[in-house]
Amino acid sequence: MWIVLYLGRFAGTLRYNLDPFGLHSDAEVWAVLERVELKETVLERFPDRLGHLITERGENISVGQRQLLCISRALLRKSRVIILDEATASVDNATDQKIQSAIRTEFRDCTVLTIAHRLETIADSDLVVVLDQGQVSEFGSPAQLLEQEQEQELGLEQGLGRQQQEQQGQGVRAASAPNCMVRGVFKSMMESTVASSSADS
Repeated sequence: MWIVLYLGRFAGTLRYNLDPFGLHSDAEVWAVLERVELKETVLERFPDRLGHLITERGENISVGQRQLLCISRALLRKSRVIILDEATASVDNATDQKIQSAIRTEFRDCTVLTIAHRLETIADSDLVVVLDQGQVSEFGSPAQLLEQEQEQELGLEQGLGRQQQEQQGQGVRAASAPNCMVRGVFKSMMESTVASSSADS
């Protein structure tokens, strides 16, 4: 099952989009909607409930609702391999938390491949592959990558210190400090996401 930000959908009812071949009962459909915290939204905002008509590409529902429906469909199909392609991009924080919670709890026994730019999205992953211009630049667990980042930062700071000493002796001001600031921000973000992941587990 591939869950992407803009997934093509059939124009049809909510139920048809979740179960196009009619293989599951209404009770099963409601159950998966409840598991992704979407049941109350359907009951309160969709007068026709499971019969609510969804237009082509889901343009009459929010981006967050589209993503939660995709997750519901995967749960209903009992998909064992899940590919998340920017699944939490362009959603508000509340919806992002719902999606993250559903992924972590409902897909914990599945193989999940996540394509993302947000660090918190991949903080729970067992392994992370970092791509730079199409090439693998880093590979390991979030904790291992954080450790590598700290080691690289130490080397950068030592090199910068030597550079500053040399340039100060020549009366030149060092211009590399912003790089340290950027890496420091990255380290802080990764530390917070790894710490949050550890606390949740």
